[in-house]
Amino acid sequence: MTTTEVTATKTVEYAPEHPARLQWAQLAPDVYKAMIRLDTAAKQGLDHRLYELVKIRASQINHCAFCVDMHTKDALATGESVERIVQLSAWDESRHFYTEKELAALELTEAVTVLTDGFVPDEVYEKAAKHFEEAELAQLVSAIAVINAWNRFGVTFRMAPGHYQPGQRG
Repeated sequence: MTTTEVTATKTVEYAPEHPARLQWAQLAPDVYKAMIRLDTAAKQGLDHRLYELVKIRASQINHCAFCVDMHTKDALATGESVERIVQLSAWDESRHFYTEKELAALELTEAVTVLTDGFVPDEVYEKAAKHFEEAELAQLVSAIAVINAWNRFGVTFRMAPGHYQPGQRG
């Protein structure tokens, strides 16, 4: 599908949308339902804004456009600022937009998401542990693991961004 935008001065035709490879949620409904339950369990006790920032950041790292689209819209719907979402891809250079707790969560998100760079460094883990109670830290790592799993489905099956509206899932 090609998207066309008509403005007052010109018509812009965008590149065609990649079709999805398959509708995995319909073909593996038990797995999809289990992922929804896992996602629900993982976010228990976490601040919703922090939870969405973590999901957006992991999705950016994993190049999952579908999840970036979904969680950006969800974050905006819950009152997150456009500025903080825009700066998220460069959070380390725009630290002043985030709390120390959020920064620790973002750093941990990157370490857990990019395991090919090595293990999660002790200093990253210890910094997160200073800002999160043990149970909350367990939930945070769970949430990071779950969004990474969702990203694998989204990227592998080429789920197209741009069609999600908050409240559609689950």
